[in-house]
Amino acid sequence: MIVKTKGELEVLREGGRRLARHVRTICEMVRPGVTPKQLEERARAMVESDGDTLAFYGYGGKRDIPFPAGLCISVNDVIVHCPASESDAAFEDGDIVCVDFGIKHDGLFTDHAVTVIAASEERSGRALSHTSSERRRKKRLLPIIAGVPKGKDDERLLSGTREALRDGIKAARVGNTIGHIGEAVERVAKKYNFGFPKNLGGHGVGRAVHEEPHIHNFGKGGEGAPIVENMVLAIEPMMTLGSGELVLDADGHSYRTRDGSRTAHFEHTVLITKNGAEILTKE
Repeated sequence: MIVKTKGELEVLREGGRRLARHVRTICEMVRPGVTPKQLEERARAMVESDGDTLAFYGYGGKRDIPFPAGLCISVNDVIVHCPASESDAAFEDGDIVCVDFGIKHDGLFTDHAVTVIAASEERSGRALSHTSSERRRKKRLLPIIAGVPKGKDDERLLSGTREALRDGIKAARVGNTIGHIGEAVERVAKKYNFGFPKNLGGHGVGRAVHEEPHIHNFGKGGEGAPIVENMVLAIEPMMTLGSGELVLDADGHSYRTRDGSRTAHFEHTVLITKNGAEILTKE
């Protein structure tokens, strides 16, 4: 999408703020014993209360199966697109959980994803004292890690994927091409020896959930479409601790790693301005 009016820009900013708030709320609910279906119910209630629309519900999958949920909750070796409404399996301590959500606000779409780790209140608070300042610090950390990772690899996976998002956003500037974004993301993947899927990536967003251009999480600067002012993009690195090869589940939506390796996924919707990328999915 290319933003053409000031009104469209304000709609996107407000939609992004609302979506960021929803995702934060859902991430704060991710604890052992909670189910994806419970998160779906909360997500639907929040969007309905705001008078907005679920972006993903009814969207066509790879096998033309309408997506049955408003929220994607992908756990451990499932990297994307697992419908939250279909799962009563409670999170276990140490699970890696990706919250991927989109809404339609006043006719325009935004898309946002954050990965956290499910942990009990006792275990997630071990490393922090219970002073008010530490509690505030813990709350700020929630978008990165909600609990205590099972191992250093999990922590490296989440922080590295978030770093890839940061670098991809920095590369999204006027004068560059879409290939510069993929190159920046791929550089981080290689730095940490992560695998990444070749068939999934970011995209344009705005008047539809998925628009051109497709944004690979690999590439070369100078290749692909030029990045121009007022373009709206969803940049979304997806990383694995294994090869990056994926298989599509029987549900026609969920992708999981072929080798069973754990995964992480972060995403922001951004607006390209003359001064760089403005993150829209933030409070």
